[in-house]
Amino acid sequence: MTAPGATPEAAPGGRRALDVLVVEDDPVAAAAHTLHVGRTPGFRPVGTVHTAAAARLLLDRRRDEGTPVDLLLLDLYLPDGHGLGLCRALRAAGHTTDVIAVTSARDLGMVRQAVSAGVVQYLLKPFGGAALRDRLERYARFRDTLARPGEAAGQDEVDQAFAALRTPERTGLPKGLSAPTLDAVTAALRDAAEPLSARTVAEQVGVSRITARRYLEHLAAAGLAAREPRYGQVGRPELGYRWQGGPAV
Repeated sequence: MTAPGATPEAAPGGRRALDVLVVEDDPVAAAAHTLHVGRTPGFRPVGTVHTAAAARLLLDRRRDEGTPVDLLLLDLYLPDGHGLGLCRALRAAGHTTDVIAVTSARDLGMVRQAVSAGVVQYLLKPFGGAALRDRLERYARFRDTLARPGEAAGQDEVDQAFAALRTPERTGLPKGLSAPTLDAVTAALRDAAEPLSARTVAEQVGVSRITARRYLEHLAAAGLAAREPRYGQVGRPELGYRWQGGPAV
């Protein structure tokens, strides 16, 4: 499925916009990723697909047409194969498209495999639009550094290129939210058989109801949790949250 058209702002320095293919099996997450790519200056979403096979077809066609895709936003859990398998197949076929893994997989062994398969960035779910934009902007600086003609002036210039890809841990979390608490709230939603209220999550995680709601709203804004009204009690219906961001780690 082709992504909705987006008109990105002009790329910094006058370079052309970088073409991005979103590969994500969850339709809600795929739409959110595509939207954020289209809103990031210097990037253009050229497709949104939900399987490895569809990604390979689009990448092959674009290369044959002389317009290869610059970057994949790649979920590792796809219905027809693992994302790293797709990466290896693309390299074996001569594709030079770079890859940012967008995944809930936290296993360090998988992270090592991702690096060996050519993944340049590894972005853990859940995250917000600010985190994705940060990774895209860092990738653009990395590309710009390596696009300079001639040889590197020395070690410092090489180090500068790779430093552009590094980022502080969990850059995209709003102020006041912590990664450990977010992981605990995420785990509570993933393990639940039905939507959970902020009060229930607060009791399970050991935080206040107001704090739990902040984390739940963060997950909802990132497209990883859905809000659902819960009826059956006297008064206004209580808001519940259901995980919809992919498989548990």
